[in-house]
Amino acid sequence: MIRIGTRDSQLAMWQANLVKDLLTQNGHAVALVPIKSEGDIDLVTPLYEIGVQGIFTKTLDIALLSGKIDVAVHSFKDVPTQLPQGLVNAAILERGPVKDLLVHKGSTAFLDDPASTANIATSSIRRRAQWLRRYPHHQLHNLRGNVIKRLEKLAAENWDGAIFAAAGLERINVRPENSLELDWMIPAPAQGAIVAACREDNTAVREALAPLHHIDTAICTGEERAFLRTLLGGCTTPISAFAYISDGELFFEGSLCNLDGSRSLLASRRVAVSAAAGTGHDAALDIISQGGDAIIQEIKHAQQR
Repeated sequence: MIRIGTRDSQLAMWQANLVKDLLTQNGHAVALVPIKSEGDIDLVTPLYEIGVQGIFTKTLDIALLSGKIDVAVHSFKDVPTQLPQGLVNAAILERGPVKDLLVHKGSTAFLDDPASTANIATSSIRRRAQWLRRYPHHQLHNLRGNVIKRLEKLAAENWDGAIFAAAGLERINVRPENSLELDWMIPAPAQGAIVAACREDNTAVREALAPLHHIDTAICTGEERAFLRTLLGGCTTPISAFAYISDGELFFEGSLCNLDGSRSLLASRRVAVSAAAGTGHDAALDIISQGGDAIIQEIKHAQQR
């Protein structure tokens, strides 16, 4: 029996059930083990104030290392670039929707007027910075909780809209009609991808997960996470990256903003897939050469006050 640990939110359960179904189709006996994470329990403190990489994954990591579960299923964007010793990302599933969405209250007139004022909700420091760069006069509000709770909070508050990951809404069939894709917003590294982790020494489980691994998704998310890792960023830094493969080439775009979006650095690459290794790292060095270190230090100092 392969025991899959998962957060107990509707989205996390959907993702875990996807892995369960794929393993079952391959002849494995599988059971789900729901586990609450610290990120699910504290729904008040903004994520960027908690300041803990792996806040949604560390509880499952502990369960893996202690042998309570055999597999942990995560949204890959929540997984720190440095895994705990003894764990391995055994399978990165084929990527789903990548972009961010704005769920609005029926009118989007405020998007067409750069001088307009609007109230927008998100707890993502990345989304906040990119939004303020484009709409500096808008007011941003904290919004925490699972997808359903955030939709309910948006409906109850006097806000004009809130920002969500498309994957989160679409996977559990709750994307409202009054939503639009933010083509201009660069997503979080590995957004839209699901990863199954296990203990490094659990050969049987690693072999069971191997057929679920999607090479192109692994290449793209690997470069995005290399960009993040090189910049020493996490959920407390407005770092964005997205890579995709088309006709044998990898297209990469990464950015770093300061907290209010008034400064933004961008790096892009186009390389053959066969030469993709190192793309994210090199793009990050490009960001640093443009003055990225100064922005990162500014963010650290602001968050230490």
